[in-house]
Amino acid sequence: MLVVTCVKQVPDTTQVKVDPVTGTLIREGVPFIMNPFDIHALEESLRLKDKYRFRVAVISMGPPNTEVTLRKTLALGADEAVLLSDRAFGGADTLATSMVLAEAIRRLAQSEEVAMVLCGRQTIDGDTAQVGPGIATRLGYSQLTLVDHIENVDLQARKVRCRRKLEGRHEIVEAPLPAMIAVLREINRPRYPMVPMRLMAEDATVTLWDNKEMELSEETIGLKGSATQVRRIFSPERAKGEILGDGASNPEEAARLLIDKLVEKDIVCL
Repeated sequence: MLVVTCVKQVPDTTQVKVDPVTGTLIREGVPFIMNPFDIHALEESLRLKDKYRFRVAVISMGPPNTEVTLRKTLALGADEAVLLSDRAFGGADTLATSMVLAEAIRRLAQSEEVAMVLCGRQTIDGDTAQVGPGIATRLGYSQLTLVDHIENVDLQARKVRCRRKLEGRHEIVEAPLPAMIAVLREINRPRYPMVPMRLMAEDATVTLWDNKEMELSEETIGLKGSATQVRRIFSPERAKGEILGDGASNPEEAARLLIDKLVEKDIVCL
């Protein structure tokens, strides 16, 4: 059985720019890395491989240089890597991205049964956390998000039990396979590639699927298939804080100053 891991190559900086005409990222001159949340998804896939003898296939949609990132996944222990790359895929939002990834998973399932799809919680460039659930919806898979521990996989009963991290508490959930699992960083500590695996990955095959191979309607992918468009990406600007009074030695005075400030800014009324 197969565990499919979805990874994305993202800018290694918050200072990214957007093309004002197309609304897509300007990639020239920007260093790229594997999305940090996806690194933990890959590590968890490899742990499932070690424990349950799954095969691990990694897929990524991106430009041709994404092959570098996919070779890193092979060096870590993935069994197969598939790059989804075509000009027609470019400029995709989460809706169009999940379309291409779901179709790739569907194609992989034709030759080997897929037990699970693992994704990072979100990407650091988009921060939407929508692609994993989009894949699950398109494929009709169970959907488990915010997972910080996979407790058990029962292949006979075809169920997976996970722990989800919620605000102020955890919950244990069980779902039928196949399932899409979006993981948090807390789920594990990623391994480092060994030198022999790095050397092997340099000569390994990264399969390329373009849209001639995928045969998807161009009305459902890329810019044409995107319901949303990024207009601007920026880091939040935060004003410097202000210390009011001495809360340690005179808390009453500090509280009075705080109330006066809130009233001044029309946040509270007295």
